[in-house]
Amino acid sequence: MPAFVPTPLYLVLMLASAQLALSTPIRVVSQTVGSDELLLAVAEPSQIAALSHLAIDPSFSAIVKEAQPYPRITPGGDAESILKFSPTLVLFANYSRVELVEQVRRAHVQVIVLDRYATLADAYANLRLLAHALGTDARAEKVIADCTHRVATLEAKLRGVKPVRVIAPSIYALIPGDQTTFQDLCDHAGAENLAATIGHLYGHVSPPSEQMLTWPVDRIVVAGFNLNEAMAPLRNLPPYSLMPAVRENRAVLIDPYEISCVSHHRIDGYERLAHELHPEVFK
Repeated sequence: MPAFVPTPLYLVLMLASAQLALSTPIRVVSQTVGSDELLLAVAEPSQIAALSHLAIDPSFSAIVKEAQPYPRITPGGDAESILKFSPTLVLFANYSRVELVEQVRRAHVQVIVLDRYATLADAYANLRLLAHALGTDARAEKVIADCTHRVATLEAKLRGVKPVRVIAPSIYALIPGDQTTFQDLCDHAGAENLAATIGHLYGHVSPPSEQMLTWPVDRIVVAGFNLNEAMAPLRNLPPYSLMPAVRENRAVLIDPYEISCVSHHRIDGYERLAHELHPEVFK
């Protein structure tokens, strides 16, 4: 079979096709609140086609005000609810429904599935990954530089403080141990997560109820918008109701999104928890 020799017309058509691909406007749909936060940090506004429905929910989102101008996909949406925005790129997480991701792929739309969340370094890696796909690498580096400065400033403030011994109870019969976003908060806020250090727990697991009563808890960390309301369920929920820290209301409040944030906005939580636990170093 003779070798294929490109004709001048073929080469012209290939070049035109490549130029068209390069000139096609980027339109990104984000399916999760974590990718919403990353996207708003590094994208040009014109590149954002739609965000998740949680983008404007203050219980989950750090970007409620910034997200207001953008369309949002419907809760629990199917592929049609995403594809109606004519995306060129869709952002998913590894906990997104597999069939949904595959349906979007079969529509010949590029997808990015984020699967690293445990640390701030993971957030930086995700910022760089997304910015590279959008051609906005400099934006990611600016965000990361700002975050690095904030973390260094906080670290300097907390140098030498005695870690406050804490736990983060949940009414859902789980407690966060090591390798969780709460552990990451503690690592940066001058706190010792007793579920990890004494309980030797990993991930979000069922609490060892009897053992917990012996833990030397200094403060309870709760998420919500009102401290009394956030603590109320624990006062009637064993084993927490038996703990001196709960009975004496030795608790601190952080915003709900801060305890579970998987983007660079987790630094908000570092700062908030540090202020609550170590007010003396911020005077």
